[in-house]
Amino acid sequence: MTQQVRRAFKYRFYPTHEQAAELSRTFGCVRTVYNRALEERTRAWNSEQRRVSYSQSSAALTQWKKTEELAFLTEVSCVPLQQALRHLQTAFNNFFAKRTGYPRYKSRKKSRASAEYTRSAFQWHKGALTLAKMSGPLDIRWSRPSPAGAEPTTVTVSRDSAGRWFVSLLCEDTVTPALATTAAVGVDVGISSLVTLSTGEKVTNPKHERCDRARLARAQRDLSRKVKGSNNWAKARVKVARVHVRIADRRRDFLHKLSTRLVRENQTVVIEDLAVRNLLKNGRLARGISDASWTEFRSMLGYKCAWYGRELVVIDRWFPSSKLCGICGTIFGKLPLHVRNWTCGTCESVHDRDVNAACNILAAGLAASACGDGVRPQRGSSRTGRSSVKQETQRATAGIPCP
Repeated sequence: MTQQVRRAFKYRFYPTHEQAAELSRTFGCVRTVYNRALEERTRAWNSEQRRVSYSQSSAALTQWKKTEELAFLTEVSCVPLQQALRHLQTAFNNFFAKRTGYPRYKSRKKSRASAEYTRSAFQWHKGALTLAKMSGPLDIRWSRPSPAGAEPTTVTVSRDSAGRWFVSLLCEDTVTPALATTAAVGVDVGISSLVTLSTGEKVTNPKHERCDRARLARAQRDLSRKVKGSNNWAKARVKVARVHVRIADRRRDFLHKLSTRLVRENQTVVIEDLAVRNLLKNGRLARGISDASWTEFRSMLGYKCAWYGRELVVIDRWFPSSKLCGICGTIFGKLPLHVRNWTCGTCESVHDRDVNAACNILAAGLAASACGDGVRPQRGSSRTGRSSVKQETQRATAGIPCP
C-alpha cells in the first residue's frame, strides 16, 4: 500500500552574476530580519517580561521597511523574510518545549546562507524554476528525476562554505513500502567498525576525515599564512572549505547506502539510544565519534523505516549490551574499551565484544517490541535472585543463536 510523503529533492545549480547578486542580498536580508526579531524578543522579555508573537514580529517587519536604516529590505522578495520570522517562531516553540536551547543569532561567516520561498514567490513551468525578483529560470543540474507530475510547494536556496549553490524542492511523493520479511538485525555502532550486525558482519569505518586529514592540514597551513581579509586569504579559505565538504559528502553518501541496505534487507532494525553529545566530551574519542556521525545514521534509519514500512526499535542507553553474556545472562564486571574479546566466568563462552553487543541489542529490541515496553537497566536483584535485565535478555535470546 503506497503512502504520500513530503520529500525534498536537492540539486545543484549555477546562477548568473545577476542571480547570484540577488540571492546574496536575499541571504543578508534574511539574516538581518532574523537577528533583529530575535533581539527584539530578547529585549521585550528581559525588560518587560513580555513574549512577542509571530504576528507582532511581522507587523514590526513592516515598520522596519519604512525606516531609512532598513529600507534595503524592500529590494528583495518579502516571502523569505516572512519565512525567517516563522523559523524564529519555531525555534522559540522548541525552546519553550525544552527540546533545544535558546535561539542564537545568525552569523554572516558561520551560519548557513539560505532563503526559503513558498508557492507565491516562485514560478514552476515544465521543470523551469524562476524565483521572485528574477527575470530568468535557474540553471539546475537535474542529477536525478523529480516525482512525475509533482510540483514543489516550497523551494529553499542555499550556498555552502565552498561557494556551491543548491536548490531544494519540497514535493509530494508516493512511496511504496518494501516487501515484508521476517529478518531482524541488531546494530552496534563503533569507531573501528562503523557498525557491527547481529549476523556477525562488521562494516569497516571508512574514516573519511582521517583519509583527508593531511590534505586538510596542508590547506589550513596555507590559510594561516595569508593576511586575513585579503583576496589570497579568501581563496585559501575556499580551499579549506572544499576539503570539508568533500569529507561531508563522502560520509553522507556512505551512510545513505548503508542505511538503505539495512532497511531493505530487514523488517526490524534495533539500535541503541546513545547520548552522542556526552560521548563527545571524551577528548581522545571525540574526533572519531564526530567522523562516524552516529546521529545522522540514526536519523536516516528513522525516516527510511517510516517510509518503507519497517520497524525501528531503540533500546535504553543504559542497557549493558557489551558486558552481558548472550548465552547465560551473566553481566561482566568492568570492560574497558581496549578489551575487544572476553570470556564469561559462568559459562566460559568467549565473546567478541561488538558481535555480542549486537546480539544482545537485537534480543532486547525484540523483547521490547513484543512486550510493548522499553528495556530497563539493571537496578538490583528481583525475587528470583537475578537482575531484571538478565531474565529479560535470557527469555529474549532463547532460540536466537549468536555467531
